[in-house]
Amino acid sequence: MATVHLRIGDLVWGKLGRYPPWPGKVVSPPKDLKKPRGKKCHFVKFFGTEDHAWIKIEQLKPYHPHKEEMIKINKGKRFQQAVDAVEDFLKKAKGKEQGSDGKGETKGKKTSNKPLKILEEDDEDLSALRDPSEKPVKNDPHFHHFLLSQSEKPASSMEVSSKRLKIIEEDTRSTSIQAADSTAINGSITPTDKRIGFLGLGLMGSGIVSNLLKLGHVVTVWNRTAEKCDLFVQEGARLGRTPAEVVSMCDITFSCVSDPKAAKDLVLGPSGVLQGIRPGKCYVEMSTVDPETIADLSQSITTRGGRFLEAPVAGSQQLSNDGLLVILAAGDRSVYEDCGSCFQAMGKSSFFLGEAGNAAKMMLILNMVQGSFMATIAEGLTLAQATGQSQQTLLDILCQGQMASTFVDQKCQNILQGNFKPDYYLKHIQKDLRLAISMGDTANHPTPMAAAANEVYKRAKALDQSDNDMSAVYRAYIH
Repeated sequence: MATVHLRIGDLVWGKLGRYPPWPGKVVSPPKDLKKPRGKKCHFVKFFGTEDHAWIKIEQLKPYHPHKEEMIKINKGKRFQQAVDAVEDFLKKAKGKEQGSDGKGETKGKKTSNKPLKILEEDDEDLSALRDPSEKPVKNDPHFHHFLLSQSEKPASSMEVSSKRLKIIEEDTRSTSIQAADSTAINGSITPTDKRIGFLGLGLMGSGIVSNLLKLGHVVTVWNRTAEKCDLFVQEGARLGRTPAEVVSMCDITFSCVSDPKAAKDLVLGPSGVLQGIRPGKCYVEMSTVDPETIADLSQSITTRGGRFLEAPVAGSQQLSNDGLLVILAAGDRSVYEDCGSCFQAMGKSSFFLGEAGNAAKMMLILNMVQGSFMATIAEGLTLAQATGQSQQTLLDILCQGQMASTFVDQKCQNILQGNFKPDYYLKHIQKDLRLAISMGDTANHPTPMAAAANEVYKRAKALDQSDNDMSAVYRAYIH
């Protein structure tokens, strides 16, 4: 796509996060508002709202050439009101041009002291782009999020199509359910009529629950720290007092907690999941744990007549918020099928990997690779600094080469900016490395790279980096 040159005052279509393109105008940002580092973007004011946002250049299109295209694919009432506001603006601007002396249109106009509401792509709910008086409508795309696959289409693509699913059977006996179109909208998802429970509202669980609610699922939530439930209750979730109560109230209960011990305590502890299990109840373990823990949990649930599925997720807090996780499932195939609309709400694709334990193994392998890679990136950046090379230049080169990826760009930017706000906790990636190494020992398979990376993360934990993002492993090299 050719680069579009925009100036202050230009009308545009701007795409923010997972929501469809919205009409806006390029405006000057407040003097005290800094432009995001490392991003080529414009500050945009959205019509029909009081909201502003930094929008990446590749997510902007000129208003007039794409007007008909956008009107065809967006039918929401709030969207139409925004388009009407653009037309009113154009009419007023034309009238001022005809009746003014060319001294500008802001003469005599009072400047509002109202603070700007600035949206960001990682906002969990971009409510300005929704009409709170309307309920989600199947064919109204501005209530649903995009499933994007940058490997199939460029990020700047703004095409919209109905979601079609394809099931890919492989010789490995795994099954993948994913969007057949890389820019499909979840408008065709019909939420299951089964009652959904969710235990654990951490970095990943919070985004998952938010997307389940937005697409119309009936969800009951519980969290060890009860205050975290309040926001979701305000969004329409029901509140369970204990894990056992949630399971007894729901047909399918998901859990997403920090580690094997937390997963076992949730099921086997006082007022735990097991006390609410009855024949036919479904339990889906989404935590990243070891295969042995999955075997224990599966046996406990099925012995009581319940149905068990493991479904750990590959991704981060940002991908969880955006509904772009990858779900790895194994266990009871019928539970996997019953979870279809839930998995579509929370992820861009899901894989069924066969018997229980397979998903845990695959997830640990994936996180072993990711954790080792992150440690290597940190090592490269610190070596660049130690040898007098520019870390920013190293990042620029990486992002132009074969290793270019959103992961590399984001994690390097975290390091260069000293921003280690957790997107995936360092303590959790170290836990995954430890479990992967143990799995390798069980299989009598060497894991020397993972073992080396694990030692660096242990050093970072000793430096009090556990609750920071995994990219904070960088600090293990500079202290």
